[in-house]
Formats: sequence, C-alpha cells, structure tokens
Amino acid sequence: MRGGRFWYILQQRDSVSLFRLFLLEERRYGNGNMAKITGKFKDFFAGYSATGPIEYIVVGLGNPGKQYEETRHNAGFLAVDAIGRQLGFEIRKLKFKSLCGDCAIKGKRVLFLKPSTYMNNSGEAVRDAMAFYKVPIEHVIVISDDISLEVGRMRIRRKGSDGGQKGLKSIIYLTGKGDFPRIRLGIGAKPHPEMQLADWVLSRFTPADKKALEPLFDSCLEAVELIVSGKIDEAMGKFNGANEQI
Repeated sequence: MRGGRFWYILQQRDSVSLFRLFLLEERRYGNGNMAKITGKFKDFFAGYSATGPIEYIVVGLGNPGKQYEETRHNAGFLAVDAIGRQLGFEIRKLKFKSLCGDCAIKGKRVLFLKPSTYMNNSGEAVRDAMAFYKVPIEHVIVISDDISLEVGRMRIRRKGSDGGQKGLKSIIYLTGKGDFPRIRLGIGAKPHPEMQLADWVLSRFTPADKKALEPLFDSCLEAVELIVSGKIDEAMGKFNGANEQI
C-alpha cells in the first residue's frame, strides 16, 4: 500500500485505479473482512496528513558522488532512498549541506537528510538542520553502515558511542551528545584480514548482497515508524534479534 504507484494514483485522482487497488486488498484479506482493508487505507492516508513543523530528522549516512553509489559505506543513503520510494517522496532539495525531503509518518512531519559533506563531516548537516527546526537530539534518527553485522541484519540502539563509524563520530562531536537513536545496517566484515578497511567499505555490494538488503530496507521504514511513534523498545525487540541486548 505504500508504493509509488499508489501515491501516483492519489496525485492523479485516478478513482478507477484506486478502486482496483481496493479490490486487490479485499482479495488479499478475504471477502467481507472490511476492518483490515479499511485499516490499511487509514494507515496509508495518515502518512500524508500531517502539517506543521518538522518534529523528527532521519539521517542516512554516506558519501556523495557517482563513484560512491551503491558502496557499502553508503548503506544509509540507500536506506533513505528506499524509504522515499516506498512513501512516494523525493530526497533532492538542497539545504543544510544535504539533499533533503520531508513527508509525514504516523501524523508527524519528518525531514530526511543525505549529507553532502562526506561521511567524516556528517555532523555539520545534522547540527544545522537541528538548529533551524529546533529538533532535540532525541528526535534525530541516524541510519548507518556497520561492519560488525552480516549483510541483511539490523541493530537499533536508543543511544551510544560511535563504534568507530566516522559519520556517527562527527554527529556526536558537533552536537555534543550521543543520545540519539541509530539504526545500524550490516555490510559484512572484511573478507580478508590484510584488506584495508577503507577498501572494503568503499567496495560495492554484490548482487547477492543487494537481494539481502531489499527486505532490510522494508524493515528500516517500519523501524522508523515505530521510533517516531515512541515505540523504540518495540523496534529493538523486533529487529535486533534474540541474541541482542537492549
């Protein structure tokens, strides 16, 4: 229900196609099960109804430029791009030394940032956006790569250290706090001990990796929705895995 096709239909006010989608949902949930169908439509429309000030900032970490596209270090960029496609908005406005775009999630306006400062200076963009919108650090959600997790795995934390991730380090340094939620996406460990870490994180995902990332990006959207709704404990419990400690 969140796909770009649905949003396009709403923009075009295509009532025939909207009705067809309604029928597809009816077949999916079974004839007569109107409560679930109505709930799905209510959830979708709620995502686009909010107005007012920006309440949350979601930051995808990465490096700008074609040479870095689809590299492991750009997992955060890839995640927010995927969320944009799912929710039907674009992240392309230039502001705060970033590409940005906003939408409503669970009735709250959320700004999405892809800093153009390069990874090591990501905090500059986050600091400027926070100051402009007066968003507290607790309402900043950062999506980054993590070499300690296998590709396709996710780890959510309420707060913490940078863990060696330079973008997180910059944000903590320039905001003066580490009390922000972070969603860390697995990019896998170096395949050989002698390989330079920079070479590994700047290498591109394999086709198999990309396939593993698709459901992970769906989970990213759900995790953001839960965090924005004040349910970070639920997000951690659902996505961190049985062996993870909150």
